[in-house]
Amino acid sequence: MPPRITVVGSINMDLVVRCQALPSAGETIIAQSSSEFCGGKGANQAVAASLAGGDVTMIGAVGDDAFATRLIHNLKRHQVHCDLIQQQTGIASGLAVIAVDSNGQNSIMVVPGANSELSPQIVRSSETQIRKADCLMVQLETPIESVLEAIDLARRHDVRVILDPAPTPTERHPALLQVDLICPNETEAANLTQMPVTNVNEARAASKALQALGAKNVVITMGSQGAILRQADHTTHVPPISVKAIDTTAAGDAFAGALAVAWAQNDDLLDAVRIANAAGAIAASRAGAQSSLANREEIESAT
Repeated sequence: MPPRITVVGSINMDLVVRCQALPSAGETIIAQSSSEFCGGKGANQAVAASLAGGDVTMIGAVGDDAFATRLIHNLKRHQVHCDLIQQQTGIASGLAVIAVDSNGQNSIMVVPGANSELSPQIVRSSETQIRKADCLMVQLETPIESVLEAIDLARRHDVRVILDPAPTPTERHPALLQVDLICPNETEAANLTQMPVTNVNEARAASKALQALGAKNVVITMGSQGAILRQADHTTHVPPISVKAIDTTAAGDAFAGALAVAWAQNDDLLDAVRIANAAGAIAASRAGAQSSLANREEIESAT
């Protein structure tokens, strides 16, 4: 039986603009191309988990525009259950504008749109689904109150929670970090801990600090430097899988989705991080968000 993964999070249309170098403040540049992709951290992680072998249900919100139809269709095409996605009237679906440079690095601006209407009440109405899950995945592109509600419901029903703390909140919410696993990248880890995270040793220290703030386990993803895993009083550096980075937009989401499925399947977090490393590396080597995500066979062949 495949692991049951429930995702509470954002659903966006991504407008991706490719350029040689990201523009500086006040600078106008000529870009090379533009494309539209289905995205949003929540939806990306839902698709990643489904492709990795999970039985995935998405809880989120879209608007009443043309994007909404495409976004829902794309999730269904990837076997994600969409019955708990709310369609909001009089508001546009979420939109992300993503600039990607020639090295695959990106800069992202998000207009939340309907994602901002994902209320604690909507999340509460989905309690039955959360209770049935083997793992709940949450991110921070939807209202923080709704994320906290989802975490609280999961904890009440002894459901494992994975938090991707992106974008990093401007205010501290201690209950937000009371999760089974927090999975930031190096920038997010630095913001949460107020510590530098530029190398493996600094990431080790930051992982301990995040654990002290309440997270049971910590994984800090570091791109070409691999990942740091903190479990109990043990810290492990998981080396990277070397690829030519084309677009890192969904690499973190690919990592999180594969991690959730692998951890639910074998209860071995270190092995799950190794599998997730492969999924993230494959995504970074391809263009787009959901279009870059690897299926189970591709992930297994890369590990």
